[in-house]
Amino acid sequence: MWAITKASIRAMFRSPSAVVFSLAFPLVFILVFGFIGGRSGTVRVGIDAQSDTASIIYRQLASTPKLQLVTNETQAEMEDDLRKGRLTAIVRIQGKDLPQNPPLRYKIFVKSSTATNPDEKATLLGILKTGINAADDVAYPRPSVAEVKEETVPGREYRPIDFILPGQLGFSLLSAAVFGTAFLFFSLRQTLVLKRFFATPIHRMYIILGEALSRLLFQSFGSIVIIGLGYFAFGFTLVNGFVTFLEMLILCLFGLIVFMGFGFVVSGIAKTESTIPPMANIVTLPQFLLAGTFFSVDVFPAWLQPICKIMPLTYLNDALRKIAFEGLHLWNLGPQLLVLTIWGVVVYAVAVKVFRWE
Repeated sequence: MWAITKASIRAMFRSPSAVVFSLAFPLVFILVFGFIGGRSGTVRVGIDAQSDTASIIYRQLASTPKLQLVTNETQAEMEDDLRKGRLTAIVRIQGKDLPQNPPLRYKIFVKSSTATNPDEKATLLGILKTGINAADDVAYPRPSVAEVKEETVPGREYRPIDFILPGQLGFSLLSAAVFGTAFLFFSLRQTLVLKRFFATPIHRMYIILGEALSRLLFQSFGSIVIIGLGYFAFGFTLVNGFVTFLEMLILCLFGLIVFMGFGFVVSGIAKTESTIPPMANIVTLPQFLLAGTFFSVDVFPAWLQPICKIMPLTYLNDALRKIAFEGLHLWNLGPQLLVLTIWGVVVYAVAVKVFRWE
């Protein structure tokens, strides 16, 4: 069994597809979202050259992190960007040439186009209204019918990497387990290696365990690399430090064991090697898209959410996030572990029925 394990580990490290699906693919997404950080969602706004840049309105806009003010383009260039959707709007603040008619001091002209993102336009208008209200409070102090009392409680900063990394970690486990196991056992069966193994005195269970152990060790290495990069490079939250890391690793191995069952099923029912990718994609692709890998399942329509919530990857991703960010322990994850266990029992029952040695 140990000899099979060592040989399989060497084969995986020499396999480009195994390295890509287990390490390179999730690392690319982690790097992208890690570098994006909290800077996503900036609204680009062009400032007309005739605008009163000394006005309090302009200063309010310039001090808003959500806005990126474009002042280094000509009017023609901004008009072209506006038509192509590169700018949300062009703003002109007229103040100096207004007739003396208090209390109106400024007129603000907002020019947008049909290519403008409606959400970005709403964000800009909301920021403008907030800035005008703040300016009104300075210029015309007045009584109010209500007073807002703010209270800020200490909490953890939730970064994009805290959501993305567990999702990518879960998907790397799913894809490596399904594709790796399916291709491996189909190849071993097709080349009659499994038949020769079966003819030796070694118990058939040790053959399966040897291949499974090699996958567990290989994916443990990949999980350590992914979590370590997220923690040291992008500040991924590990609430309880090394204890959280160990619990995530244990949960990853449990999830991998469950997902390997899908690989055994695919390898057992595949008739040719060319049928493995589409069959494996039927298992992995819906979970990649719907199981909370990039965004919460709550953003999907109500009719689609029940489908999302029966997928095993949904519960693995949720459990990883609760351990890493919320500080829960494995014994606090009863519902998630129960669903994963049920999936494991069902899928291995099917795998036993369809598994073939030759």
